[in-house]
Amino acid sequence: MQVYLAVTPGEFQEASKYCRALAHVAYRIGPGSTLLRQNLLLQTRGGLLSVSDREAPLIEDAEALSAAVLRECSRRGYGGVVLDFEESPRRDRVLFAQRLGQVLTANRRTLYVPESYSSAAQSAVLLICTAISGGNFAERLQEAAQSRGGAGRLALDVQRLRMDFRLPARSGEGEPLGGEALRHLMERESPAVFFSQDLCARYFTYSQNGETHFVLFDDGDTLNQKLKIGASMGFSAAFLMWPEVLDIAGKLNLR
Repeated sequence: MQVYLAVTPGEFQEASKYCRALAHVAYRIGPGSTLLRQNLLLQTRGGLLSVSDREAPLIEDAEALSAAVLRECSRRGYGGVVLDFEESPRRDRVLFAQRLGQVLTANRRTLYVPESYSSAAQSAVLLICTAISGGNFAERLQEAAQSRGGAGRLALDVQRLRMDFRLPARSGEGEPLGGEALRHLMERESPAVFFSQDLCARYFTYSQNGETHFVLFDDGDTLNQKLKIGASMGFSAAFLMWPEVLDIAGKLNLR
């Protein structure tokens, strides 16, 4: 399983000390179905092109945008493309994903798409989020593999879980915790920390203002365990965001 770090141009040099396979978060969709690029170092070659749809206009010409993406891949030696699409699938995005998948496949490159685009690009590799707060992690991956016809068409979207739930958390949603917030909370509470085999994450509980809180979080060991499980099942790749793991990069199996 190939592990990638997703990095911006400003993070490239520091992140490359830990991982040589990088997804370059430097591209977005511009007006007129153009591909816009941040300033990249001249030596930036190889890895993957990561394109965002954040605040992107309507994609009016999927063919033109796909051609622009392929040209950039050829120029930089990228082996594929990650669609870092955050919005729910819209028709113009779906048509672009479909056309880009065809173009990349014809040129022996790989397209990675969010799970919500599973029906949009049959040749693409789906990104499966690892940050689950219920159920069983291994079973989640197995079910995804069965639905896609095998784990080889899947990749792990390794999101570092740090979440505070007020019990009973009937909605299954908690309050996200930043790294500093989690550290201060643990210093204040000095909790007994446990490992959930099902969720493949660490957890602890504490009480505040008459409410019981359940905190679920990842560290270097739990992320390595998730990577190990994905690799053992035959997942083709895994992606981690550099800002989420920079404090534990030396503890992760990134090569």
